[in-house]
Amino acid sequence: MTGRLMQIGEVSERTGLSLRTIRHYEDVGVVAPSERSMGGFRLYAEAEVRRLALVRRMRPLGFCLEDVRVLLEKLPEGGGPLPENDGQAHEKLVEQLRKYWVEADARCEDLRRQLGRAEGFAQSLHGHLARLVNAAAAADDGTEAVR
Repeated sequence: MTGRLMQIGEVSERTGLSLRTIRHYEDVGVVAPSERSMGGFRLYAEAEVRRLALVRRMRPLGFCLEDVRVLLEKLPEGGGPLPENDGQAHEKLVEQLRKYWVEADARCEDLRRQLGRAEGFAQSLHGHLARLVNAAAAADDGTEAVR
């Protein structure tokens, strides 16, 4: 194995995933440590960190672990060559990746709509709170508070 190997704690810091989540992804076959140390500690290479980063980006979009696993199988490991010399394999990969892209794009749009509604709700709470605070301040001063 070439390249620097990282223990699970460093992988956790780099990916923002908890140790428990990384172990779960190992249990379900999404990622596996490159090696184990003499003491049995998991050691990960940069390729596994990239896989976990992809999982982290897919999960908020509602992709299930099976979708993640399928996509990871389709992508050339470690950014390797695409099947350019095999026209049929190349077209199939393009079609599959386009399908994931369309789905991801639609899910992003849905999240934007949800975020807009959530921001509207937060803004309405802010307005209610400001009115209550101003009313309380006006009652204490005997004057009308201005927002």
